[in-house]
Amino acid sequence: MDPATIIGIVLAFGAVVAMVTMEGAHLSALLLPAPMVLVFGATIAVGIASGTIKDFLTAVKALPRALRGKVEPPQQVIDQVVGLAEKARANGLLAMEQEADSVDDPFLKRALQNIADGTDGDELRVLLEDEIATRSKKDRVAAKFFSAMGGYAPTIGIIGTVVSLTHVLENLAEPGELGPMIASAFVATLWGLLSANFLWLPLGARLRRLSELDVERMTLLMEGVLAVQSGSQPRLLGERLRAMVPDGDAEKGTAKAAKPARGSKDPVEEAA
Repeated sequence: MDPATIIGIVLAFGAVVAMVTMEGAHLSALLLPAPMVLVFGATIAVGIASGTIKDFLTAVKALPRALRGKVEPPQQVIDQVVGLAEKARANGLLAMEQEADSVDDPFLKRALQNIADGTDGDELRVLLEDEIATRSKKDRVAAKFFSAMGGYAPTIGIIGTVVSLTHVLENLAEPGELGPMIASAFVATLWGLLSANFLWLPLGARLRRLSELDVERMTLLMEGVLAVQSGSQPRLLGERLRAMVPDGDAEKGTAKAAKPARGSKDPVEEAA
């Protein structure tokens, strides 16, 4: 779990609470039900109206993922693929069927099952690339939904302020009440801006980033299992996959891979 989004949102709202407290104002002045119902309710409604029900359900299902943000380190993927290469080298490609039964990742499971079934390498590459593209497209739908709500929320907040100010103008005969009423009117604009910049836009950006990381992970798996199918040497395969990840991750991976070499030889070298 990567709690960056939860931590960021809590800190952002905490900064607002701290500012209100330092100004000597009351937090209850901002927690007004009417403008909050308008901003959040209308923003979600307009978001639904801008797409399809399927898009909305996709975004709702993606919300827990955006908050949890489970990110699998590249080195973990590389170690897994190298382990598969060693087993395939020792026991043959049919051993991948047993490995598929013990794998939780649906993408890797299907790839290993196809290898065990003897699927042609070119056909398997096309199949896996299509699956990666479909997954990426689905993630973009959810990210687009939240980003769109981030665009609507400030405008809806202004609408709420205009409606409230209309009510203020109806009560000009009572000057003593104008101050609190005008202050309340601007709460809708505040919540429109807060919800857009503290919730919807960060969630959209978070899903886009998680999608990028997921595509990188699946690409590593795809290249890895295709190399396993072609009989690549495990150690060289690990080096190749490490070359595909960013420099920082590659250096960490190289360091981790080098540690066992001090006390033991490479399994392939021992077999030779």
